[in-house]
Amino acid sequence: MIGVIATIKVQKGKNAEFEAVFKALTQKVRANEPGNLCYQLTKSRTDPDTYKVLELYQDQAAVEAHRASDHFRSLGREMGSFMDGAPEIERLDGVV
Repeated sequence: MIGVIATIKVQKGKNAEFEAVFKALTQKVRANEPGNLCYQLTKSRTDPDTYKVLELYQDQAAVEAHRASDHFRSLGREMGSFMDGAPEIERLDGVV
């Protein structure tokens, strides 16, 4: 199992737009990526412009399928217009 935590900073006042696009992405991931076990957007309790995406994949092939998918590429570009810089990505290996 492979985990990914993406920390995303959003431009002030762009939260609603960002969340709407991310909701569409989440629906596409859950419907089209059987190797994805979890894809959850969370929001910081202390900084309303900071989000973390919690992702779990069966294996590296599932991670690569996600990154190569049309929905990730197109909606990712759309989300980029609301982001305040590049996301910070942490990759994790499942232990138990």
